[in-house]
Amino acid sequence: MAYVDGFVLIVPKKNLAAYKKMAKGAGKIWKEHGALAYFEGEGDDMKVTMGLPFPKLTKAKPTDVVVFSYIVYKNKAERNKVNAKVMKDKRIHELCGGENSEMPFNVKNMAYGGFKAMVAL
Repeated sequence: MAYVDGFVLIVPKKNLAAYKKMAKGAGKIWKEHGALAYFEGEGDDMKVTMGLPFPKLTKAKPTDVVVFSYIVYKNKAERNKVNAKVMKDKRIHELCGGENSEMPFNVKNMAYGGFKAMVAL
């Protein structure tokens, strides 16, 4: 059964172009190593009246963009193999600017988790 890594993060609007460039490169690397799908979505309709809006949940400022992302794998074992390969790939570290560079978002404010498929249509 499919397995998904999901992410919600905040990117300052001034860093969005840099984030998009990084995400596009990262997606190519993940897919090259076996991910079935890679998706990055920029918050658009965030003034919802039902539930808890993402900006409120993430405590995003008006100068921030909420990003929703996910990566799909064949199963959890395959996800673990793919992620191990990605983390060993020098290109992913170059995309993130190496150890001494600033990321285009605050990693400490990123929500992340692995999800086993419950319904897949």
